Amino acid sequence: MVEIKWTPQSLEDIETIANFIARDSNYYARMFAVKVFAVVDRLELFPESGRVVPELKRKEIREIIIGNYRVIYRIRGNLIEVLTVYHASSC
Repeated sequence: MVEIKWTPQSLEDIETIANFIARDSNYYARMFAVKVFAVVDRLELFPESGRVVPELKRKEIREIIIGNYRVIYRIRGNLIEVLTVYHASSC
C-alpha cells in the first residue's frame, strides 16, 4: 500500500472548484469533493490505475478523470503526490 500526499495546490483546486459548483448547488459541491477524495483513496491499493497523462508521456505522472475534471498525480515509490485538479476544458 502507498501513502497519499495532497499538495497545497491540489487542495486549493478542490476548494475553488467546490466553491464554483456551490454557486448553483451546495449538495453537488459536497458530492464533487467527496467523490474526488474517494477516487484518490483507491490509489492506495492501485496506484497505477490512472492513465499516463497523454501530453506528458511520463509513466510516473498519471491522471484520473472524474466527469469533466482531471486529477493529476505523481507516483514516487511508495508515495503518491496529488498535484492538481482542474476542469478538462482548461487543458
